[in-house]
Amino acid sequence: MNSDLEQEMRRALFGTTQPEVPLNVPPVHEPVPEVVFTKPVAAPIAKKKKAKAFTPRLKVTLRVGNEFEGKMHELIHEADTLSSLLAEQDAVKSARKRYKYVEVVSVKSM
Repeated sequence: MNSDLEQEMRRALFGTTQPEVPLNVPPVHEPVPEVVFTKPVAAPIAKKKKAKAFTPRLKVTLRVGNEFEGKMHELIHEADTLSSLLAEQDAVKSARKRYKYVEVVSVKSM
């Protein structure tokens, strides 16, 4: 009884002790359709010109001069931004290159 149980356990774990007879059937190859990849010949497409997108602009008016309490000139700077703070900073920065005294009068959208 012990040997029968032992044989069953061995068969369960390791399979049968007798090697199975492999079938000598050649593998069946299905016919594969012949596929050839080619690049499609496309006529040159004329590129469409994009319309210029709306650019938000702000107009910054400055009073500038080189003399303290002297003659002041009005200068208008156009900035391509929606932020009035950035437009003002950009205008003052560009005006400081040429003038010593810069005063912001107004920031308006165009």
